[in-house]
Amino acid sequence: MVQCEMCGAETASPKTIKVEGAELDVCDDCADFGTEVKTQSSSSTSTKYSTSSSSSGDSSSTGGSSGGSSNTRRHDMFDEMEEVAADYDDRIRNARESAGLSQEELAKEISEKASLVRKLERGAMLPSDSVQKKLEKYLSITLTESSSGDDDWESESGGDGLTLGDMVKRKD
Repeated sequence: MVQCEMCGAETASPKTIKVEGAELDVCDDCADFGTEVKTQSSSSTSTKYSTSSSSSGDSSSTGGSSGGSSNTRRHDMFDEMEEVAADYDDRIRNARESAGLSQEELAKEISEKASLVRKLERGAMLPSDSVQKKLEKYLSITLTESSSGDDDWESESGGDGLTLGDMVKRKD
């Protein structure tokens, strides 16, 4: 007996249905909540949204293990974007202190609240694009740095790819 993935009831012959993009094995009662999916026969036909490696023949696709090197990382628009620097709070504070300004004076000069400047210098919030531009112009600093895509994504396990465990930092 298999358990229905929707209501939890035991069923001898589950049906595979699609509900909001997710495929579920459900009992006869819950089958009305989605559209029935043909299990084996439709797998050979590909749709424009298919993720199988044989679907489109696109050379930039990094589908499965077939079709070129598996270690090649696919590049996207975020690779060329600049990110707010990790030490943006120190950069703001050091530039403000070098200019001999208090937080209130800096806030007045850039037409923002002093509480915003305090939060930025504490690292409690990221600057919005407009505030970032004002600070960079007034203090003659840069708060961005280019992202270095591949350096941050090396697996500690030495395996084939990156795992969630490689990125999580535990608080213990």
